[in-house]
Amino acid sequence: PPSRPSSPMPVRVAVDAMGGDHAPGVVVEGVLDAVEEAGDRLTVLLVGKADEVRAELASDHPPQVRVVDAPEAIGMGESPTVALRQKPNSSIHIGIGAVKQGKADGFASAGNTGAVMAAALFGLGRLPGVLRPALPGYLPTPAGTCVLLDVGANVEVRPEHLVQFAQMGAVFGAAFLGKESPTGGLVNVGEEPGKGTDTVKEAYETLRELGDRGALQFVGNVEGRDILQHGSDVCVCDGFVGNVVLKLAESVATILPAMVKAEIGRQELDGEKAQTVGGVLKGMLEPFDYQAFGGVPMLGIDGTVVIGHGGSSAKAIRQMVLSTAGLVEQNLTARIARALQDNASEAS
Repeated sequence: PPSRPSSPMPVRVAVDAMGGDHAPGVVVEGVLDAVEEAGDRLTVLLVGKADEVRAELASDHPPQVRVVDAPEAIGMGESPTVALRQKPNSSIHIGIGAVKQGKADGFASAGNTGAVMAAALFGLGRLPGVLRPALPGYLPTPAGTCVLLDVGANVEVRPEHLVQFAQMGAVFGAAFLGKESPTGGLVNVGEEPGKGTDTVKEAYETLRELGDRGALQFVGNVEGRDILQHGSDVCVCDGFVGNVVLKLAESVATILPAMVKAEIGRQELDGEKAQTVGGVLKGMLEPFDYQAFGGVPMLGIDGTVVIGHGGSSAKAIRQMVLSTAGLVEQNLTARIARALQDNASEAS
């Protein structure tokens, strides 16, 4: 997750207490763990049905945790547009509203992704010049972590959307990976410039021009087999491709142990060796666990909004809250706005 430099004022994060498959219990547990780790650097507004949230809080809970009543909750399976119209007092509405009103610096939710995205777009709006917000994902590689975007916010895109994803991804990659000029690549069916759909080919030409001007460290096309080999720090694609790639990668953490277990059974390894193999495999697969990152930010929104996995555990919620605070401290939103403005000025 992004580093968390010291700040004279605590970061205020509004958390959707009703978001996720196991809310509000695991949300409260994760928030308390985050506050314990961050200390006085973090204040959390737990937004949800006050009676249910307080029932999960100990009477002597830390003063950095405050409950904000939101009498309605949007379910994981509800239509985002319908729910947002019919439930104006939902935890998502009120949490986003806290950011808009300056009562919170960021919002984090493991709830209905579509509802969070729609509420953020409606309540906070896009940064100037942003065509479409994008969601990044994280993939472990032998050389560190690769940022993949978009991973589901935009199933169909135009060339200019892919170009802007690369620009926003470069800024996010710099903050997240700690690299001054992260490399950017375009996910494609081949390395050659002429490969792919018309949309991808047109985006390639624009990205190549940006690379020639020094506005982006563009490395060209990246094939699917090269993503986990760290073909680029930031890999750009539409949300359809990105979501498939991300979920395929997530399955590695469950598929490989099952395959190794079956192989151990076939070879009838002794107990000591089997334990060693299992221990090595467990350590190797830990980076594939989404809980290690907690959530992903909406890039291009005029505010810090982080979306977590619906099945988030307390560990994932803790990390989601800390990641949100880290992004606020790193001023990611302002950095993206400034980068897009600078690129637009150079292009004109």
